[in-house]
Amino acid sequence: MNPPQTAVLVGFESAGKSTIFSRLTGNRVGEEAAAQGSTVMVQTGMTTDADLTLIDTPGIRLKTDSETTRIALMEADHADIIVLVVRGTHARSELDRLLKEDIITHRRWMVLFTFEDRAPESLPQLMAYYRQRLEVPVISVNARDMSEEGRRRIIRLMRGAEAQEQQRQLKEPPIFHEVEPPTTWWDHPIFGRWVALATLLGLFAVPVYGAYLFSGVLEPGLDRWVIGPIRLQAMGWPAWLQAVLAGDYGLFTLGMYSFLWAFPVVLFMGASIAVTEETGWKDRITGALDPWLRHLRLNGRDLVPVLTGFGCNVVAVLQSRACSACTRASCVSFIAFGSACSYQIGATLSLFHSAGRPWLFLPYLLLLVVVGAIHLRVWFPTQAKMQALLPHRRSFLNVPTWRGFQWRIQNIIKQFVSQAMPIFLSICLIASLIDYWGWMNAFAVTIGPLLTWWGLPEEAALGLWFSVLRKDGMLVFNQGDGLMLQALDPVSLFILIFLASTLTACLVTLWTVRKELGWSVSVGLMGRQLLTSLVSAGVLLVVGRLLEGVSMMVTG
Repeated sequence: MNPPQTAVLVGFESAGKSTIFSRLTGNRVGEEAAAQGSTVMVQTGMTTDADLTLIDTPGIRLKTDSETTRIALMEADHADIIVLVVRGTHARSELDRLLKEDIITHRRWMVLFTFEDRAPESLPQLMAYYRQRLEVPVISVNARDMSEEGRRRIIRLMRGAEAQEQQRQLKEPPIFHEVEPPTTWWDHPIFGRWVALATLLGLFAVPVYGAYLFSGVLEPGLDRWVIGPIRLQAMGWPAWLQAVLAGDYGLFTLGMYSFLWAFPVVLFMGASIAVTEETGWKDRITGALDPWLRHLRLNGRDLVPVLTGFGCNVVAVLQSRACSACTRASCVSFIAFGSACSYQIGATLSLFHSAGRPWLFLPYLLLLVVVGAIHLRVWFPTQAKMQALLPHRRSFLNVPTWRGFQWRIQNIIKQFVSQAMPIFLSICLIASLIDYWGWMNAFAVTIGPLLTWWGLPEEAALGLWFSVLRKDGMLVFNQGDGLMLQALDPVSLFILIFLASTLTACLVTLWTVRKELGWSVSVGLMGRQLLTSLVSAGVLLVVGRLLEGVSMMVTG
């Protein structure tokens, strides 16, 4: 029996490839997580009758050197059948541009037009022209409402696709008036960006805060009914095994805390992202904010990974695969510096509260973003000039379907479980061994005297070291019921928590960056962030003391 053939979906972003994939595979989750934005890596699955292996590729970008483009074209090189997925509303211009990419010569291929329900009445005439001139199967579908007969027809046409020795020339195609999506408040030339920013803050701030509250409610039960019994049971184990499995950084202890605080944020934010993708909001919002982001050496496509970083930096770094190659490094750098993950947000809230100064939390978050923006401007000065400005392609707005929403959530969960969580557990194992061998305390003793340069107590060194391992490691500052924090003045307290947050990305994030971009990028990111953090903390110290002096003069 011959093995199933491979069909690869290739097209521009927002063409509907992921929706086609989910329908043809019966909404099953493929072997890789998806993201355009909606596909971060290729996703592989079997059609419902197990007759074809289907691959969903990232959307191609013509004017940027994008990792997603390279993935798409690489997968096309290994395909038995190439399916060019094109929006029926822009059938002529998008298909012509795809054909110029020279990815179908000597291949079996076909054309699949999406958005059939929104295409102009002249689409059938254009399709007949393409069938005659290209001599390949051509079909149009409404991917969001595909019938079983429509699904079978697409698979039947895939099987019947034939190879061509050379690409046919298209001459005098029929007149085709493209359909542009209607404009919204986000597209307004004056206040559209502000509306997009407000919408974005609501879509991401609410899930992050909700997940934080949810995890906070569950944590006492986890401590009492799971972590506590495990620690008691481990008291009779060998010391090394106790450290690895049930110690402060153990797989059964810290690993469970990692899941408790990371998974709800990923799930809640994933739900928010799924809604924005299903409705088409995401493309409209990122397109509206693109001009502002270019001043930060980023573009609209980098926005989703940056915001995801406020839930989980590891997942955000994985999502940065959808960024352009010339902006990915700056995007990851901002994630590591300015995107406070759920652990960091929870820890800093706790520390400011213990010190009796919760009002410092909002200025702290604002400063992370401001210094993070300066960080990019300093270390990536020519980034914005390295890429051509892409015209914004508005997507159609849709009513979300439960089937599409569920499929996207399943992808997000699988990505977290199969890619992010193994990294968390690996770092737990490494950290538990470092702690068992006594290296943590030794390191803290060596850096303690250096803290006096920033007016900080030497006993804060251990918390700084723990924050390098994981951002909620800074909770060590709470030792002694927070007496050390309460003894600090507002300026010193702010600088201490700022340093613990930004001195370097946590070990889990650095390891993910190394895995994604290599050792040199990971080490370079760590060095640049370390320097920015130390310099900005020094500036904060000087400015803070000056303001204190001015305040004393005014009140005195």
